[in-house]
This record gives sequence, structure tokens and C-alpha cells, in this order.
Amino acid sequence: MNERRFEGRWVWITGASSGIGEATAKAFAKEGAKLVLSARRREELERVAASLGGAEVVIEPLDQGELDTIEPVVERVLARTAGVDVMVHNAGVSQRARAIDTKVSVDERIMRVNYLGPVALTKALLPSMVRRKRGQFVVVSSLVGAIGSPLRSGYSASKHALHGFFESLRAEHHDDGLRVTIVCPGFVRTEVSRNALTGDGSRLGTMDEATDRGISAEQCAKELVEATAREREEVLVGGRERLGVYLRRYAPSVFSMVIRRAKVT
Repeated sequence: MNERRFEGRWVWITGASSGIGEATAKAFAKEGAKLVLSARRREELERVAASLGGAEVVIEPLDQGELDTIEPVVERVLARTAGVDVMVHNAGVSQRARAIDTKVSVDERIMRVNYLGPVALTKALLPSMVRRKRGQFVVVSSLVGAIGSPLRSGYSASKHALHGFFESLRAEHHDDGLRVTIVCPGFVRTEVSRNALTGDGSRLGTMDEATDRGISAEQCAKELVEATAREREEVLVGGRERLGVYLRRYAPSVFSMVIRRAKVT
């Protein structure tokens, strides 16, 4: 594999304080990237930064659910970097509750964090990328961005929305030198299920059995970086669960029967 493919390029990662985001920061650092790390907890970002082997790092805490705070953060990042080359939209929150049991306020929160936050951040960055005639958005979606799954209606909807927005953006700005890579992980061993929202908005606090059996965050990050370097438009990451996307596409009635009988938590 060609090493240090991102030498000297600025890569901004949201949700960089743990899980896929932390692993992605380490993977890009090994490729020579300079990094902007964002998440809500500064102390965790500082911990991650200290583990990156001397890579140049800018720390910018961000809660992307607070939409009115995004533009000032982007202005600060651009002032320190003179331009972001790769924007990795990784931050997000999952869900574990039936639609009938989920308050609309929880759906609203999920959409704000998972969809409107990345959209606002993208729109704030777009003018600088268009001026420079280069830039890449890497969107960490999910397999449920392509299929629906029980107990994840709001989460799945937010990921479907990301696909629609960024596929449109890809077409609109291709001639401006911008590229979009959508990464769809299946089960990855992170804290995503413990941090998932239940119907009343409280934290689930337990690990899904399927998530616990999933691939490592490091493996997911490796495939994400590879897809970014190759400018892949979309990549499915995970184990056998990826087959659900193809089953939904080519045998939708069979998929419907399988998914409603699936033992999901």
C-alpha cells in the first residue's frame, strides 16, 4: 500500500473523541495528514491528540446539534488551516426504540445531530472548497442509511437524509473539484449502542450483542481511509450484514420478511 497518501493535507474529523472517529484520526495521522479534531469533550480530544505520534493537530470542540455554533467554529478552523482538504462527518447518535414509543422530540434531536449538523458544517465549508477547486466530504453513514431496521426509525431516517443531500451535492459540485465518499458501516465494536437514545431520550446504556460481535473501529477506519484515498463514491463496511443492502435492492419482498423477523436490539 502506498504510504502517507495524505501528507500535509488537512483532515477534519467530527466525533473524534472515541470509537470510529478516534481510530480514523490515528489512521489519517499515519498517512501524514494534519488533523482538526472535533467533539463535545475537549479533554478527550486532547487525549486523542496526544496519541497521534506528533502529528500537527488543531482541537476545536463542537456540538453539532447546536447549529448556531457551527459557523464560528468553521471560521476559526479556516483561519488556522487556510483550507480543509477532507471533511469527515463522523459524529452522530443512534437509537434503540420502536417508532410508536419514541417521542417526536427524540426524532428531532437525532435529525439535528445526524443530519442538520453535517449539512450546516458542509455549507459553511463549501465556499472555501469551491474557491480552492478541491475538497472531499467523507460521510460516515450506516447500512441503515440504505435499508430500514426495527428500533432505529429515526436513526435510519437521518442516515437516509444524508445520502440524499450528499448525492445531490456530489452532482452539483463535481466540476468544482469536490468529491463525496459515503461510508456505510454495519456492526462496529464501539459505544454506539450504549450511547443510543431510547424512546424518552435517555441513554440505552447497554451493548448490543451484534455490535459486540462487529468489526473493530480500527478495521472500519482502515477501510474508510482507503475509500477516501481512492475517492470511492460509496463503500459498505462490516460483515455479513452488508448482504442486507443487496437483498433489499434485488429481492425487496424477501428482505422485508427477513428484517421483520430479525432479532435486533
